[in-house]
Amino acid sequence: MTWRGGYLVYSLPALALAVPTLPAHVLLPSFYADNLGLGLAATGAAIFVARAIDVLSDPLIGHYSDKLGRRKPFIAIGAILAAVALLALFAPPVGIGPVYLGIWSALLYVNWSIVMVPYTAWGAELTQDYRGRSQIASWREGMGLAGIALAATLPAILQKFGHSLPESMLATAVVAIVLGAPALYLLLSLVPEVQGRERRDPTSLGAAFRDAVENQPFRRLLSAWFINGVANGLPAGLFPFFITARLGADAQQLALVLLVYFAAALLSLPVWLWLLKRVDKHRLWCLTMLAAIAAFAWVPFLPFGSVAVFAAICIVTGFALGADLSLPPAIQADVVDLDRLTHGAGRAGLFFAFSSMSGKLSAALAVGAAFPLLAFFGFDPKAVDPAATGPAFGSFALAVIYAWVPCVFKATAMGMMWRFPIDRRRHAEIAARLHLIN
Repeated sequence: MTWRGGYLVYSLPALALAVPTLPAHVLLPSFYADNLGLGLAATGAAIFVARAIDVLSDPLIGHYSDKLGRRKPFIAIGAILAAVALLALFAPPVGIGPVYLGIWSALLYVNWSIVMVPYTAWGAELTQDYRGRSQIASWREGMGLAGIALAATLPAILQKFGHSLPESMLATAVVAIVLGAPALYLLLSLVPEVQGRERRDPTSLGAAFRDAVENQPFRRLLSAWFINGVANGLPAGLFPFFITARLGADAQQLALVLLVYFAAALLSLPVWLWLLKRVDKHRLWCLTMLAAIAAFAWVPFLPFGSVAVFAAICIVTGFALGADLSLPPAIQADVVDLDRLTHGAGRAGLFFAFSSMSGKLSAALAVGAAFPLLAFFGFDPKAVDPAATGPAFGSFALAVIYAWVPCVFKATAMGMMWRFPIDRRRHAEIAARLHLIN
């Protein structure tokens, strides 16, 4: 099997890995708080502790994966343990408490990271081709988007046919495992793992951390990635409020607009790959952020009931999301090459662990800042008429935080990346020097 023919094999596990993410992040908290009677405070505290452990584990996973110089053992062990934790969380026994939720949530999140950090780092190591790395990332993120779409529809379909929420959650976990087991087997059996002494990092975690921090292109990319992550996290967290309270959409319209958004992201991936024949990765990412700004700028002016117009805007922003998912990891792979040229060791695991931490922290910051701001401005999610005297200002504040604030963040990230120092020509020089060294 040629590697070009292996793009599908490498990317297939991303579909299964994405299936439980929406239920775990959206349905699981309310399931434990309401259905199992743990309450909001205990459920929130348990999940917060689990998330904190998860974030802190990322650099350790990346670093020790680099020291071993292997990716497959981490992925295999993490996948098995994550499957066990997923079943334990989605099908809990009677009489469990917050300690049960906290322990199994931490095990699920950490083992997800044990899979995902080496998995994304592995993708960066499979080729040194400038555009080829974007192809690998696009295939992987495309499969992830397909998994998210499946996760968004499966529980709703099952509940529509009379199944309870617990039954729907268990079915989602089983589907993820059934899809994931053969996909991971093919990945571990057929996709080549890049090995060798030059791929191992002999340094300590502290030394590797210092070297990463001193890498100027990495600092710039990670900062822009984080800022753009906040820009994406704000509308993601506020989307249900905006489309129902501000635009008056019902549940079916909400689901349809979400489907349009993710479908646009998926369909955009071949477009970005075609454009990469002519445009450098960092410039293309900047142009897609500019397109998202141009679309989002009109959102606060949408009148009540204009769901169809908003769906058209989501096509543009969905296309931009495809670039947000596929281009930064491909750029980071080039940054990893610079680090290997400078320090003589492979640190893709550590670098992608930092990007994983960045994504988790940006999402948490976005929601953690947006909700208190909405409360401060008096937003009432039950007041669906923005023309009403009381909630009008709160409704407009929702639109501003949902659309204009992300535009400011995206413009900042765009300014940081426009003159990014590793372009196509610079990477060709780095790759040539690495080839001579190896």
